[in-house]
Amino acid sequence: MTEPWSAEEFTARLRALSSRYWDTHPFHLRLHAGTLTKEELRSWAANRWYYQRSIPRKDAAILANCPDPDVRRLWRERIVWHDGTKPGEGGAEDWLRMAEALGLSRDEVLDERHVLPGVRFAVDAYVTFARTRHWVEAVASGLTEMFSRGLMTRRLADMRARYPWIAEEGFAYFTARLKVISGEGKSTLDLVVRNCATRERQEAAVAALAFKCDVLRAILDTVDYYSGTRP
Repeated sequence: MTEPWSAEEFTARLRALSSRYWDTHPFHLRLHAGTLTKEELRSWAANRWYYQRSIPRKDAAILANCPDPDVRRLWRERIVWHDGTKPGEGGAEDWLRMAEALGLSRDEVLDERHVLPGVRFAVDAYVTFARTRHWVEAVASGLTEMFSRGLMTRRLADMRARYPWIAEEGFAYFTARLKVISGEGKSTLDLVVRNCATRERQEAAVAALAFKCDVLRAILDTVDYYSGTRP
């Protein structure tokens, strides 16, 4: 029987997947360079909305599959953060405000008329993964938050500088999210490490995080392919 990795080695293998994160994707590089057109920014926001609105469904699947009440109490806060406690609140609402600041109407974002098939396929696969795999694997897939703080900090600064026509209220999602991920996923990482006691479970967690990185890059691959800058 294969021995489990030490907590240090397991953590290192998870962190080593940072090279697969979407921070170096060509579309993100153009976004940070300020070379995206308004139409490209709108397409990005409308398609990213499909991912944002699916996150609470993914988290609800984790709750449904998790037998540990302590974990469930912790995890339900994520749903509240995205959905808010009443209409007009939460991370999803903040994303809609950004879409409006980019020139999209709320109706055209909510009816998903701009969502591309590849984006829908990738995001739906992620929700299905959370519903059908062990809850620890689903939690591990969300460890992309370990890599996201630096990207989000840079994005906020670059978008303010490169796209001054975007109203400040359009950045509410990023400013609020930075507070949530200030620990760079440490609590989630600790949860995964603590609940992966076998090599099999550890390897599944690493594979889950790799899968999530691929989902994120597939979203941008699709948006990039249909962007106006491509031949």
